[in-house]
Amino acid sequence: MSLAEVDLWQDLRRHTQARIGLGRSGDAQPTRSVLEFRAAHALARDAVHQPLDIGHLAQQVATVGLGEPAAVTSQASSREEYLRRPDLGRLPKDLSEIQCSAAQVGFVLCDGLSPAALTEHGVPLLRALVDVVGAHRTIATPVIATGARVALGDHIGQAMGVQTLVVLIGERPGLSVASSLGLYLTHLPRPGRTDAERNCVSNVHPPDGLGYLEAARVIDVLITGARQLGRSGVDLKATSVAVLDGTASTTLS
Repeated sequence: MSLAEVDLWQDLRRHTQARIGLGRSGDAQPTRSVLEFRAAHALARDAVHQPLDIGHLAQQVATVGLGEPAAVTSQASSREEYLRRPDLGRLPKDLSEIQCSAAQVGFVLCDGLSPAALTEHGVPLLRALVDVVGAHRTIATPVIATGARVALGDHIGQAMGVQTLVVLIGERPGLSVASSLGLYLTHLPRPGRTDAERNCVSNVHPPDGLGYLEAARVIDVLITGARQLGRSGVDLKATSVAVLDGTASTTLS
């Protein structure tokens, strides 16, 4: 690899987290690249299996000012079963702790496939959502869900009695990002809703991914659209929505 090629790759690396232009040592990759890959793989595995500290998270969520969050679990009895049986992660074990509310919007914080992401980004993102969405809508007391897949939110949202539910969930870790959150919006949540009836805002992990405030503004636009349309999902689209001081745009579908 010539000096010019090295400089080219170094410039491109500043614009992506992908592993590009790794070079070679003989007929293999350089030792540094191999070790960095193994470290990233270990971080991704740890993010999946790391247990969520529910007590600590609940204390942090309570400081947001929406009350003490209820904690629910899915029918998956262990982390191993959760990974093997996605269907059990979509079904609640017990919803009796959830109080029915007349609020317009509800938030559920789910561990998903990266409890580490919820631990790192969950509360700051929730604060941004409350600041933006709560400025002109009523919000129910949040719920924390473990062993959770996105569809578990349909049962929780119905029990909460909210019109629109937003699930904050740890996304599947990758070799570039091990702790990233996704948000799934469902209008009029109830069991049986399909993925086509939701809207997703993904890749929330500042500073390299989507920022908390930016994500909250996008969700706010989607909530407005869902309320006007009467439903969420594939029929709800907001194209080139300005979300940061009128300068940045995000294409949603």
